[in-house]
Amino acid sequence: MIPNLDSQLGISVYSTKFHGIGGKIRVFPEDFEVSERISEKTLKSITQEEGYAVYKLKKKKIDTNHALSNIFRKKGIRLKSLGLKDASAVTEQFVCSGNKGKAIEDFSSEKFSLTKVGFVKKPLSKKDMIGNHFKIKISECSEGLSSFNEFNNVLNFYGYQRFGSKRPVTHLIGKAIVQKNFQKAVELILSFTSDYDSKENNEIREKLGDKHNFKQYFEKIPTQMDIERIVVKDMIENDDAFSAVRAIPLSLRRFYIQAYQSYIFNKSLSASFSDGENLFGAESGDVCYDSKGIIGKFIKGMDQNLAVPFVGYSYYKKTRFHPQISKVLDEEEISPKDFFIKEMQEVSSEGGFRQASIQCSDYSSQDNIIEFTLSRGSFATILLREIMKPDDPILAGY
Repeated sequence: MIPNLDSQLGISVYSTKFHGIGGKIRVFPEDFEVSERISEKTLKSITQEEGYAVYKLKKKKIDTNHALSNIFRKKGIRLKSLGLKDASAVTEQFVCSGNKGKAIEDFSSEKFSLTKVGFVKKPLSKKDMIGNHFKIKISECSEGLSSFNEFNNVLNFYGYQRFGSKRPVTHLIGKAIVQKNFQKAVELILSFTSDYDSKENNEIREKLGDKHNFKQYFEKIPTQMDIERIVVKDMIENDDAFSAVRAIPLSLRRFYIQAYQSYIFNKSLSASFSDGENLFGAESGDVCYDSKGIIGKFIKGMDQNLAVPFVGYSYYKKTRFHPQISKVLDEEEISPKDFFIKEMQEVSSEGGFRQASIQCSDYSSQDNIIEFTLSRGSFATILLREIMKPDDPILAGY
């Protein structure tokens, strides 16, 4: 049976027949280890000569964005990451300076450490990252982990964290922005409640459902609700929903749009699988990624991975998945051209493609611990979902 949360995120199928072992993940941060992998070519390009400084950031109990913000406040240097790692794990990743100059000394805090690796001639980007290696402990599970062997037959859904996990609202905000319903977007940011959120947070959100409470409750909004504080402050000053949404950092506004595109992708992938489409092998006429991540048409005999459209204003209709995608768009009352947002062009998205299935390598298991490597952009929680088949993903640690 598919959990209700999964259905809310557009995931309505399991792609494996494995019965599931249940259990929990992230009982302790040390139970979930993530190590970023960059290409061999990029590794060799890191030297001890001057250029853009590269560091290795190790952390736990803090997400990437907050760790980098802390580094900027303490050391005055802005660093960029190749990918985001969440707080509920022990993670290791590469970060890079955007400016040439003297590197800062290694330093550490209670939650993270920063170690200089060397220098590169041009700043690292997401393209330099090829994937992540995971080592995960599954607690309180039944026996049978060793019999799971379908790790190369898992659909490449967007995972729970893309939508907010405990408060799955990012895609709903994105839809409201795409529909130019900025008042709805503000309401969702401020007052969308979840059974998994704290009682205190839900009480604040209920008060923020009425704009007449903004001035009275502004100082009571917790500091961790930084986006809510930005929106309420702007609403108090301007009483204009468009202005309030525009006050949100650009990266997060873009993330809202991407979350909605991810929801459409999940729904389309689920529908295609249910309709019997082959999603684990490419056919004549398909769009594919080659071994270097370059996209093109299917060529027989080449090492290629099937790609499915990721809807935006440049949506490519000529794939065998168009019937499912067009049905989803009709249900959502959205068209591809809506992703060009004239009033807020900086968040417009042309779309593209995404691999249909997870590319998993180095898979192994021993007792209740598994290790594996996933290519960039795939979610470990989606592979774990097939292994554990949890009744309640949030209670299971997702």
